[in-house]
Amino acid sequence: MKRKLPLHIKILLGMILGLGWGVLAVNMGSSWTAFSNDYIHPFGKIFMNLLKLIAIPMILTSLVTGVASLNDIGKLGRIGGKTIGIFMGTTVIAITIGLLLVNIIKPGNRLSEDTRDMLMKSNQEQMQQKTEEAQKVKDRPVLQPLMDLFPENIIDASRENKNMLQIVIFAVVLGIAITLIPNEKSAPLISVFSSANEVVMKIVDLIMLMAPLGVFALLSKVIVELANDDPSRIFGLLHALGIYSITVVAALLIHLFITYLGLIRFVAKMNPWEFMKKMRPVQLLAFSTSSSNATLPVNMENCEEELGVDEEITGFVLPLGATINMDGTSCYQAIAAVFIAQVFKMDLSFVEQLTIILTALLSSVGSAGVPGAGVVMLVIVLNSVNVPIEGIALILGVDRILDMCRTAVNVTGDAAVCCAVARMEGKLNSESL
Repeated sequence: MKRKLPLHIKILLGMILGLGWGVLAVNMGSSWTAFSNDYIHPFGKIFMNLLKLIAIPMILTSLVTGVASLNDIGKLGRIGGKTIGIFMGTTVIAITIGLLLVNIIKPGNRLSEDTRDMLMKSNQEQMQQKTEEAQKVKDRPVLQPLMDLFPENIIDASRENKNMLQIVIFAVVLGIAITLIPNEKSAPLISVFSSANEVVMKIVDLIMLMAPLGVFALLSKVIVELANDDPSRIFGLLHALGIYSITVVAALLIHLFITYLGLIRFVAKMNPWEFMKKMRPVQLLAFSTSSSNATLPVNMENCEEELGVDEEITGFVLPLGATINMDGTSCYQAIAAVFIAQVFKMDLSFVEQLTIILTALLSSVGSAGVPGAGVVMLVIVLNSVNVPIEGIALILGVDRILDMCRTAVNVTGDAAVCCAVARMEGKLNSESL
């Protein structure tokens, strides 16, 4: 009997082949990139669509089942308080790590004026688009984020998976309502949601059969888009912004290994290296898709089946984490803001850097878990300390690659907090790791 390759190996092979094909297509000319665009990249879109398709049903069924099974509103409040508290705490730590590193390395001081002007000119159109999107967010009423938590139409809230927090709120309210009615009337409904949750998990298994092909198509598209028919552009931009990129990746790794693995070791009381080993398929998928929302179904299944977390915890913590736990993104925003200030020879004061921490923390809550959302939120952070938003054009060339890195960190953080909360609630299978 042949031994099947583990999922993370299949995804890794898909990533390697995708990167290789992307470079080959770019070097072979426009006819090959056109072939890639027409016949290969659509499979990446199909894979993303399938993951997004199942995300809402999974959140709804797992969260309703989890909340309804608690049979105690006080317990729900306790779990929610611990979850949000840890999420906010780790986000502040991530931003602080980013600020410390960017102030020590000072990558903005290493960028020449000629390179700065070239980057701003080449990315002017993208910068304008992101600025317009951010302006819409900034112009909202002060309490608009609070109002946005409560959808007027659950169908509209489910469209495009851009406001997961509304789905979470609806599912929690529905679960609470089920616990408040007599058991003889709630039991059939709980059974329906529980069965539906099992079906959804099986659908996730089926979707993951396509993961290697989907990752192959997604990574080849990234290379083709970055190169823009000129392969030297990839390496030129990486060279020009190499130290900035290294600073971001180093901060993400420090946060991952110190904050998250510390949480795993001392709070969840699990083996950190075994945890990382079990998380490989989720991390590789997050890296490939750059979307916390698309990775959510796989993360939920992995936490339950591989890490031993009870489904009532995963059903609450992970959907919430995919919405408000954006540690990687917040860390990146802090570094990017100071980097741009350094390029423009602006010396940010201690108070201004505290403002960055607060603004990045608040902007991360409810930020869409989709590719590119971090750049839109960065405009708000820059405005808070009066750094020229035109500087965003400096980092757009490498943002797609860094977005992949910070998404992998985000989903790892979601799982780490999920394990920590499960341990505190006695809902973690100690034999799993």
